Amino acid sequence: MTARVPELSHIDSSRVVFSFRQTRKATRYGVQATLTPLRFEGGQLHTIRRGRRYGVQRVLDPRGQEMLYVLCVYLPRFMDHTLREKLVTLAHELWHISPEFNGDLRRHAGRCYAHSHSQREYDASMGMLVDRWLAAEPDPQLYGFLHLNFHQLRQQYGDIYGIRLPQPKLIPLQAAG
Repeated sequence: MTARVPELSHIDSSRVVFSFRQTRKATRYGVQATLTPLRFEGGQLHTIRRGRRYGVQRVLDPRGQEMLYVLCVYLPRFMDHTLREKLVTLAHELWHISPEFNGDLRRHAGRCYAHSHSQREYDASMGMLVDRWLAAEPDPQLYGFLHLNFHQLRQQYGDIYGIRLPQPKLIPLQAAG
């Protein structure tokens, strides 16, 4: 998607961790996916909160390259939606990545900086990005598994295994001053 949609071309997927978490209940409703930035506003390595300085726990790939984002889908919930809903969810999370690709989020004006003033309009925009991506005729092998629901996925490929990446934590640093 990042290679075929110009608005997402700033994303270097080799610096995004793709992960999953298991939901407690197999319902369709609730969080589908999250994007965790691994830097603070403006790509800063630390911030000050309540007079204390914090950094974010670093995440490195096996070669030692620092990752800037963690995109996590929640299973089985995510897989039990339609293909279009899954693609809109992924576009939604990718859109949160700052245009500077600096580990920070894309920030919209106003108090609702993550989704702008209307999440409904935000998601409609993501639907248009998905439509443009599909119109570019991406290789179906890249996303074919997304046609399956969770039960079908397990039937076709077997159990799903992965390394659970704990949520990166804020790390207190020396006192601000």
